[in-house]
Amino acid sequence: MSIFLWATRRVGGLSVLTLASLLSISLYLEWSTRKQNIQKPHGDSKAPSHASHTTAPITNGGYWTLAFAYYSVLIHVMVLMFPVRACLAVGSLTRGVKAVSRNRSLQRFKYGPTRRLSFMSLASDVTLTSSLASTTASSDAGDSDMIDSVTDVEYDQDKVIHAIIIPNYKEDVDGLRETLDVLASHPQARLSYDVYLAMETRESGAEVKAMGLVSEYMKKFRFIYFTMHPSDIPGEAPGKGSNAAWAARKLSERYSIEERRDVIITGIDADSHLSSNYTALITNMHLEYPELAQTTLYSAPILFDRNAHLVPTVVRVADILWCAAGLSGLYACSSIRPPTSVYSLPLELVDRVGGWDSDPEAIGEDLHMYLKCFFALNGNLTSRTVLSPVSQTSVCSGQKGHRGLVMDIRARYAQAMRHMWGALDSGYAMRQMVKLWKNRKTTVHTYRPLHTTLNAETDYLPTPDEKMEERKAENGIFSDVTHGDVSSPDYIRIFYLFHRLFEILLVLASSLDTCITVGQARHRPHGLDLRPDQLPPHHQLRRHSHDPVGVVEHLVFSFRKFPGNLVDYAVSPVAAPLFGCVPALQAQFSHFWTQELVYAVSAKPEVVGRVRAKS
Repeated sequence: MSIFLWATRRVGGLSVLTLASLLSISLYLEWSTRKQNIQKPHGDSKAPSHASHTTAPITNGGYWTLAFAYYSVLIHVMVLMFPVRACLAVGSLTRGVKAVSRNRSLQRFKYGPTRRLSFMSLASDVTLTSSLASTTASSDAGDSDMIDSVTDVEYDQDKVIHAIIIPNYKEDVDGLRETLDVLASHPQARLSYDVYLAMETRESGAEVKAMGLVSEYMKKFRFIYFTMHPSDIPGEAPGKGSNAAWAARKLSERYSIEERRDVIITGIDADSHLSSNYTALITNMHLEYPELAQTTLYSAPILFDRNAHLVPTVVRVADILWCAAGLSGLYACSSIRPPTSVYSLPLELVDRVGGWDSDPEAIGEDLHMYLKCFFALNGNLTSRTVLSPVSQTSVCSGQKGHRGLVMDIRARYAQAMRHMWGALDSGYAMRQMVKLWKNRKTTVHTYRPLHTTLNAETDYLPTPDEKMEERKAENGIFSDVTHGDVSSPDYIRIFYLFHRLFEILLVLASSLDTCITVGQARHRPHGLDLRPDQLPPHHQLRRHSHDPVGVVEHLVFSFRKFPGNLVDYAVSPVAAPLFGCVPALQAQFSHFWTQELVYAVSAKPEVVGRVRAKS
């Protein structure tokens, strides 16, 4: 192992040690100088008084003190930028979600037999603009989020296939049914949804459970099947990333070269509830900007809103802060929009980057996949925000009293450790940057479908089905080779990315602590701090999108009233360091010994008294 590789895998811990050393040296020099000045008689000083004043700033602690002072100022500026950007993002997203929920053209687009729609871009405000730099690979000039219709243009929406991967391990079957019910309630489900239940062979009875769900829902989707991820693949780490990697390779077999350009893969959690607007908006963006469609990643805001009233306050506040961190990069003019948990990208882009990584460093698969795509395109990845919040649940043991409180806090801390383990991605980005610099003059990249290439970490390859073998025989051995143009590196966007990584992974504890007092009010628009007389747009969207098919009858909504929500503000000084600073430091110092984390599935609430949706 090279020194550079060793150092990048421990960059978080090394940065903490460097900062601690800088602080120690500055304090020691300051203390020793002051001690000498106290012991030295005043009469011994022969230097002019004005000289001592001019050299005072650097004589006590020297340049070490100045370095620490400037670093502290830099950190304070960056910490202040986080809550400001989060507030701007929440305001922009709230206005966008409201505009989408009122959009009649979007409803006609989803329900109409012929899909006719044209959208315009949403700038940082609700104002519509007719100009969008759609010919560039960057989305800096304006957000590509679709919100309003101005002209009618025919779109063949049905040709766009949404391959939805649901990785799960020991999940409650009723919880999976609820997620599938929500997807089946979408008007596009039978025409456009290919659902893949990504199961683990480590789970006893997983195949039987998956077969039961497939037979139950086979008439409600365009296609539904399951994959079984082996547990003995060398070099793989158990978790969502390795499971999604296997499922993506298996689903890749189903689509021909011609179909792949219009296949969009969406990765969700087992408890994620998507609105029908989510896929409708992505479909329209995919068709509206065909020149950028194959290099676009779609991110959506997530909200832990279904059982917020059932979990301890300290857990609820931790999830609020985590949501704020994810939302902070999704504002309208942002060019760096890393996803959180739920995201979508075209199958051709997955082919281009070689699929998901499954090694221990990729345990934070959402950010890791974003970085992989970003550097594979030399920083020219187009990031678009989907104005359709994703509903999720907080970790919950189901126990009551003091025992339940302790179990919920332990479960949330374990989840925070998984989040903070993503500090490994900062080193991954540094290595990818070196690779990008070495290959900066490359103009063409050649790649093949995901299932026909071997993973760099393993020799395992899914067995192709007969259908794909016939296609390959008919078209020739080299018919599946694709040549993609590589644009020159966008160093400005790369700089923005590393600024965001530094903020997320190395200043996270400080930024969370600052947002306690500066940006707390930003959570109100999303219904976690509700007034009793008002429904937030997200809850309205969930009700309206599922009510026509009866799914809303068994969905859970978290409603809380003033002044009970004031407790959240009081608990914030405890939740921020407990689930931010402490696990971040533990994760970063643990990387000196190991990059592997024992993956534990988060406890989720069981679905009780469930009412089946109308088919």
